[in-house]
Amino acid sequence: MLLPLPALEAQSDSPSALAQAVAAAKELPRLHSLLVAQRGAITLERYFNGRRETTPANVKSVSKSVISALVGIAVDRKLLSLGDPISKYFADLPEPKRAITIAQLLAMQSGLESTSNRNYGAWVQSSNWVRHALAKPLVAAPGTQMIYSTGNTHILSAVLTKATGKSTWQFAQEVLAKPLGFSLSPWVRDPQGIYFGGNEMVMTPRQMLAFGEMYRNDGRVDGRQILSETFIDDTFEPRGRSRISGREYGYGWWMRDMAGRKAYYAWGFGGQYIVLVPSLELTVVSTSAATVSEDRRDHRRTVDEIIEQLIVAAIAQN
Repeated sequence: MLLPLPALEAQSDSPSALAQAVAAAKELPRLHSLLVAQRGAITLERYFNGRRETTPANVKSVSKSVISALVGIAVDRKLLSLGDPISKYFADLPEPKRAITIAQLLAMQSGLESTSNRNYGAWVQSSNWVRHALAKPLVAAPGTQMIYSTGNTHILSAVLTKATGKSTWQFAQEVLAKPLGFSLSPWVRDPQGIYFGGNEMVMTPRQMLAFGEMYRNDGRVDGRQILSETFIDDTFEPRGRSRISGREYGYGWWMRDMAGRKAYYAWGFGGQYIVLVPSLELTVVSTSAATVSEDRRDHRRTVDEIIEQLIVAAIAQN
């Protein structure tokens, strides 16, 4: 059941400054929601194509940002360390894979061949996702190159399970969802029962907004420190750049300039976004159809344009 989110106070459904954003959003058949919060107050909350406030979304790779937060909380609680080599959790690894660290997995710099894109199907059809991801050959020295791979984040989910003694979902419920004021629905697990690290999480747009606001507020919710400011600073430090998109990546979050402002964002397939623009005290959330279709890339680019040009730029000018 969706619990109240007291840190977010609804103010206005469609302020005039964002009227163009709403008009453009209405034209997108794949768009499900568009939410804007500034200075902790919701200034825009609209749902499209039959969706409602309580309609959950498959947030796809936004899940990677949630896994990153869980790793950060585990670090804050001294349950693990960013410098830990993964051999601490997977003792039978050969050299030089034994030296891969938690931080390198977070930054997509493990050096392991990707399990994403053309390799994704074979990976999720394997009998052991963690073993399959770890068995991938090293195609770069650990810590030297960003290679986007959901396998990295799934290995982190397995590490969290070992380090905390709880499932990733149970740990997330206790240390993240409950403090944020909601209950996180269970999501897909691998054949060994490890919750999928980096994909297929289910959240409502309001829950995504609460999560983003926690980051924008330096890890604090209603005066309580949920995630350390130090880990958030480390998260938003550029660690590498995607060879595909050209965008910078930190610990599970992307970053780029939007309308001349530094923006940090969680990004999921199909147009799932949590965008933070700290200089404007702004958080933007969008959810969309997560299905594969020929128009999905055009849709995603249009959502990008709406957020940057009709929301961020519009607010920056007022």
